[in-house]
Amino acid sequence: MARIFLLLVLALSSIGYAAFAQDLNSDKPKERSRAIADLGKQGVSAFPQIAPSLKDVDVEVRKEAVKVIAEIGTQEAIPLLIQATQDNHPEVQILAVDGLVNIYLPGYFQTGVSAMWSNFTRSIKSRFVEVSDEVVDPYVQVRPEVIEAIGQLITGGMNADSKANAARAVGILRGRQAVPQLEEGLRNRDGSVIYESLNALQKIREPDTASKIAHLLNDPERKIQIAAIETTGMLRNQEASPSLEGLLMRSRHKDVRRAALGALAMIAAPNSRSIFQQYADDDDEGMRAAAAEGLGRIGNREDVTRMRERFEAEKKRAPRLSMAFALVLLGDNSVEPFSPLTLLVNETNKSAYRKVSTAFLTELARDQDIRAALYRFLETGTRDERIALCQVMARSGQADTIPYLERLSQDRDAPVGMEALRALQVVRGRVR
Repeated sequence: MARIFLLLVLALSSIGYAAFAQDLNSDKPKERSRAIADLGKQGVSAFPQIAPSLKDVDVEVRKEAVKVIAEIGTQEAIPLLIQATQDNHPEVQILAVDGLVNIYLPGYFQTGVSAMWSNFTRSIKSRFVEVSDEVVDPYVQVRPEVIEAIGQLITGGMNADSKANAARAVGILRGRQAVPQLEEGLRNRDGSVIYESLNALQKIREPDTASKIAHLLNDPERKIQIAAIETTGMLRNQEASPSLEGLLMRSRHKDVRRAALGALAMIAAPNSRSIFQQYADDDDEGMRAAAAEGLGRIGNREDVTRMRERFEAEKKRAPRLSMAFALVLLGDNSVEPFSPLTLLVNETNKSAYRKVSTAFLTELARDQDIRAALYRFLETGTRDERIALCQVMARSGQADTIPYLERLSQDRDAPVGMEALRALQVVRGRVR
């Protein structure tokens, strides 16, 4: 009886596949698209039937094929999605790229540039206004042929949207292999391609690219100019300090001056100390914050007393966190209540300042003594504090971090345990 039932199921499946195959050969694009969607329910096993549709004469059919393949999202989809990046229509290229990113960053296909199709033109433009801070974990190994295929679109995409989307994807995947294409993207005439190329270079952090950004420090489009200033700071390009100082002194735009001082604070050249002292008591809270960070990174202990006075008197949250960061860099790594380091850890409980605090702690944790002080909070902190510190240790932890993460990976609080396990993978991969 069971054998008869199995034969019946197989027979019905064969009939179903035959029906799909017939619809795939229909002269009506909508029927072909519907057949592809139905085949997609079969999963990876349907790839051989769907693959020919990547060459369909109708772009809507090709888009449906790429969408179905991307949503299945397994490693088996990679060759088909790479093939689709070579399509001659930009929307197909964008779908294929987002599908490739989705394999390494699950869920991206539902949130990436291709996610909004109801009004494609409006949605694409609005997505490139947003800053994407998404990036794969350091331990994720992206296949070289994936980076190569996406990188080619930065310069060879069918339109500016396709090129910009490819640049964004390379940044998310940390595609160092595509840095030459990103550098070429910086010379594109379209602002969205330049902007996404800058953001990608920020994520990849290749110091040798710093000199390729210099011409954008005075770009007439302010969004690009600010992104170029920020990227220059992140890449610690000390040779650009005179240009940044010029922007700080001469720009009519407050956001440009803030960005310039922030970049100088990242570079933290000792001869910039007088500039930071000049702005440490500025009326603008963003300038006070950047000045404090610069003084902290320079690390001159003569600044401790005045920095502590500013920290205790400061009423605004953002500059106060920057001053706390500076005081820890200047030697105060106490974990007592109300200490600067404790404040930074406590702020990870608040969604409004979690990213800022986590970024400061990530930089601080590169110092072994400060990292050792933070281990106490890994054991006694709140859920949010411990999750944030796991993320910090994933980026800055070393061999001494492993025992703490091993213990925390067994925590009864599942989200904490999962984040600790993820961080443990990253740290082990780095110190191996």
